[in-house]
Amino acid sequence: MNLYAELEARGFIENATSEEIPKLLEREKIACYIGFDPTAPSFHAGNLIPLMGLAHFQRAGHRAIAVMGGATGMIGDPSGKSKERNLLDPNALAGNVASLKKQFERFLDFGEGNAVLVNNADWLGAFGFIEFLRDVGKHFRLGEMLAKESVKSRLAGETGISYTEFSYMLLQAYDFLHLHDTHGCVLQAGGSDQWGNITAGIDLIRKLRGKQAYGIVFPLLVDSSGQKLGKTSDGERIWLDPTLTSPYRFYQHWINASDADAIRFLKMFTFVPLPEIAEIERELAAAPERRAAQKRLAEETTRLVHGDEALRAAVRASEIFFGGTIEGVDEQTLADVFADVPSAVLPSARLAGGLGIVDLLVGSGLSTGKGAARRLIEGGGVYLNNVRVESPDRSVTPNDLAAGSTLVLRQGKKNYRLVRFED
Repeated sequence: MNLYAELEARGFIENATSEEIPKLLEREKIACYIGFDPTAPSFHAGNLIPLMGLAHFQRAGHRAIAVMGGATGMIGDPSGKSKERNLLDPNALAGNVASLKKQFERFLDFGEGNAVLVNNADWLGAFGFIEFLRDVGKHFRLGEMLAKESVKSRLAGETGISYTEFSYMLLQAYDFLHLHDTHGCVLQAGGSDQWGNITAGIDLIRKLRGKQAYGIVFPLLVDSSGQKLGKTSDGERIWLDPTLTSPYRFYQHWINASDADAIRFLKMFTFVPLPEIAEIERELAAAPERRAAQKRLAEETTRLVHGDEALRAAVRASEIFFGGTIEGVDEQTLADVFADVPSAVLPSARLAGGLGIVDLLVGSGLSTGKGAARRLIEGGGVYLNNVRVESPDRSVTPNDLAAGSTLVLRQGKKNYRLVRFED
């Protein structure tokens, strides 16, 4: 299967500027670019679409160019936005650029020579205003710019569009021209909201260089419930940075995908071969309770974004809630695992000299009284860090902390209590 057919089969292609693109990708190796504006210090799950798209180009032997919007990020792209975003100051933007560079390396191999990471501040920052208007702006007609959907939708809204954002199209178009001249780039890809910007670049290359360039756009995905990809049901972002979204929570986001989404996401966000995905789809249909598609999806995406060690930790953490051993888990992950269970805070001093398990059960609210606590323990129904407590005379010490200042109590199978000790 050639690259274009592969991308189509995986659901990446929403539209293309020319029917010649499949033939082009089959007969020669080309350079393709995708731009990323550094509006945050981390990519989120929604950014996996362009990241994976660019990775497919490199894996097929094409030259993948990732463009950091060090300049355009200071302007703001109106495409797909209902209002103008707050502009970032140069220091914040530079910090975001530095952070995102590390995440690119999870998807692209910059050591092979057929992948490159560039920053459009390097060429756009060198332009003077008059020079840019003379050399670039004169080639754009106002009527054509106003007809772009990204501009029309903003003009129809309450906030309108500023000249700053209106000019964004020219900057991105020049990016394409610059990359065409310096890297031989003939194809730009991006989300479907980038169609107007991409076609503007194609027109500029045709006018100034007399050459044909191309564009493809990816769908802007939502899940089966209509939730925008990259967010939880309550609107919280799923970040690729482990300090913003722990590998455990990242893993859980994908393992909780619906049956309707799991296969689609497997195709788009993993490199699992399509015939193998077809087998997983048949298994899902035959035994949906096994959640084979969701498990494979969670494993592959977590391994890709965070690595094998983080995947193993996420799997171990996922098993904790079902009685698995609590070991090798950091305090934040433990808090994520038990985010929805009751918690209690006790003074660290009570633990320092040894705290009786009976007093701990009462103090945490897991038992109503000492007599009831003793009966629970003697009946074999109390667990400390998922290990059964054998005697009501057991003493709990700092050595029993599962992670940091936290330990886990359980009564029966699912009645948990997270206990933190603080000064």
